[in-house]
Amino acid sequence: TKRAELEKAQATLMKAAEKRAKSVDGVKIEAKQKAGIDGKLFGSVSNIDVAELLVTAGHKVEKSEIRMPDGAIKSLGDYDITLAFHHEVTATISLTVIADETQ
Repeated sequence: TKRAELEKAQATLMKAAEKRAKSVDGVKIEAKQKAGIDGKLFGSVSNIDVAELLVTAGHKVEKSEIRMPDGAIKSLGDYDITLAFHHEVTATISLTVIADETQ
């Protein structure tokens, strides 16, 4: 009985994770950061920044769900970021880091 309850709970978690992954998969976001002439950032873009950008775009994401195996991003460009909602459910988003031209 206990095993059946656990399997049912896992199925519910898996279904919720799949729904969240489908809603965010393929989303494109843009981060503006101050950068030098050589394209290096004065700072970095971390999983916290990515989570804030996604929440602002209307997606419910926790910073712990964002996978950045190479660490924080420290240069301008396009990046594919993986989000892990469950150990079997992932989604990929596109992040473009551009220079912030405001003074």
